[in-house]
Amino acid sequence: MKKIILIIFVLSNSLIFSQVQVADKFFRDYAYIKASELYEEAVKKGDSSEHVLTRLGDCYYNNSNTQQAALWYGKAVNKYKDIQPEVIYKYIQSLKSLGEYEKANKLISKLRELEGANKRGNELEVLDFSKYQELSSTEGVYIKYDPLEINSEFSEFGAYVHDSTFYFASPRKSDLSKKKKVYKWNEEPFLDLFSATLSYQDDKVNITDIKPLPKAINSDYHEANIAITKDGKTMYFTRDNVDDRNKISYDKEGTSYLKIYKATKVGNTWGNVVDLPFNDKVFSTGHPALSADDKVLYFVSDREGGYGGTDIYSVERKASGTYGEPKNLGPKVNTSGREMFPFVAKDSTLYFSSDGHISLGLLDIFKSDILKDENAEPENLGAPFNSRFDDFSFYIDSEKEKGFFSSNRDEESNIDVMYQFETIQCKQTIKGIVYNKLDAIPEAEATVKILNEAGIEIDTITSNEKGEYSFEVDCEKKYTLIASKLDFREDIQQVATSKIHEDEIVQDLYITPLIIRNEIIINPIYFDFDKHNIRPDAAYELENIVTVMNNHPKMHIKIEAHTDSRGKDEYNMVLSDRRAKATRDYIISRGIDASRIQSAIGYGESQLLNECSNGVKCSEEKHQENRRSKFLITNTYD
Repeated sequence: MKKIILIIFVLSNSLIFSQVQVADKFFRDYAYIKASELYEEAVKKGDSSEHVLTRLGDCYYNNSNTQQAALWYGKAVNKYKDIQPEVIYKYIQSLKSLGEYEKANKLISKLRELEGANKRGNELEVLDFSKYQELSSTEGVYIKYDPLEINSEFSEFGAYVHDSTFYFASPRKSDLSKKKKVYKWNEEPFLDLFSATLSYQDDKVNITDIKPLPKAINSDYHEANIAITKDGKTMYFTRDNVDDRNKISYDKEGTSYLKIYKATKVGNTWGNVVDLPFNDKVFSTGHPALSADDKVLYFVSDREGGYGGTDIYSVERKASGTYGEPKNLGPKVNTSGREMFPFVAKDSTLYFSSDGHISLGLLDIFKSDILKDENAEPENLGAPFNSRFDDFSFYIDSEKEKGFFSSNRDEESNIDVMYQFETIQCKQTIKGIVYNKLDAIPEAEATVKILNEAGIEIDTITSNEKGEYSFEVDCEKKYTLIASKLDFREDIQQVATSKIHEDEIVQDLYITPLIIRNEIIINPIYFDFDKHNIRPDAAYELENIVTVMNNHPKMHIKIEAHTDSRGKDEYNMVLSDRRAKATRDYIISRGIDASRIQSAIGYGESQLLNECSNGVKCSEEKHQENRRSKFLITNTYD
């Protein structure tokens, strides 16, 4: 009796192992639903190994079913102590997507123990890891940026464009001030405002005819950060806080406060410079920016009542030429840190720099829809706009997707440098035709899926009447294409995109019909020598029979098994019959009603397809023609 129980146990374990191997093959081919079905059957039969539990988690994770993913990852994590860190990470991400933050946070320490110091687990406590990856990665978004050729040996910033005139702040030598004073803070001359002619040629920016603004604007002290109304008649700019004698005053730390001034254009010259009424001598007001309709002036100040070091404020510009009361933009924008350098694009998007929001370094550039939606959260622009250093003074023409920003990211010089940039979403096209592999005729209404490198489906389309399909994809990525159609064997192809924007990659796909006339056609199924048990590779092929019969619930078949002529006739007859019935039993075990299989008969070598009978010398290929299983459809099933 013990021997019988042992034999049953061994056979049971063998069946489970075989089923897991079949599931692994479907997992390999990105068929996660089929794989999960087989893995779950293995669990029901007693296999709760780490491999099966984590694979189940992966199946659901890759299909974005985080509830089921968390279930199976949880079972694995709770059962196995030394589980892979990647499993812990995916479990944490799954829990977060379900809002189970407390449970997720408890796992971070476990992840840190497995990974060690300065790893992902450590970063997760400070910053959401996926968000950090998103901010620091440039994949999929291409920013062409270069330092401007007009940069000098000094720090320069504040790029601004109005009617093809380029403005910026620089301490470079000016003809208007041949003996420029030196700002003791950084031992550089004080900043002046400059203008130049801006043009583009073959997407290259040309800045020529650089000259300082007139003396009415440029004083002996700092001027920077310009904003000009649409009609070009009013300019706002920042200047050091000077007294009535035009002398600058410093505090004990050597800091001078800032004011915003307004200048009016008289003819072709700027003049009539006046101090704005909401400036003060005890705090700074600077960095002016105008709304898209010129009705609101935005600025930066460290006045009392703010949220931190410097905040961004708004003030109404009234038709009478007066101003409303300054209003803090609130905690959606301002933090306990520094918010600076506001700029409002033509589409009313607010851009600013901050070191108070989660960032990659010091000052990072952010954008916000706060001017259109009071509940909008700021978004870090990420790399390459932002770096480990100060990134600020952002300007963009939102229609042309071109602009400028400043940064001190050059570690050798450590000075503020102006950069030009052009935003390019690098895209390519993967296209082709889905063909019937047997006759090379295009197949309409075939389903074509595209999966990313992680095996997650990102899009699905149907081929048109010409069999054509097309996907827009990101550059420098790896993708998997899967073409399928009812009663066809799918085709799986790997495709890698290049760095070339708008490049086209042609990948034709070939699907093979599983039903030809009155027969279900699959690849040959193999048995071990002198054996009739179903191997994993045979089970993998037999799943095509299961799929076709599930597609057509009224279909009935009969199974034939044939051998070649080698071996004794009677032995071949018996062996083929056992194999036919083993094949039948596998199909039934997968849920097909036994009544739908009319017969399962082995014919041995009695129905050879060629001349290779007893005693005839033939090649292995010739003998292979005779070793076959046939699945004949015996009724009208549709």
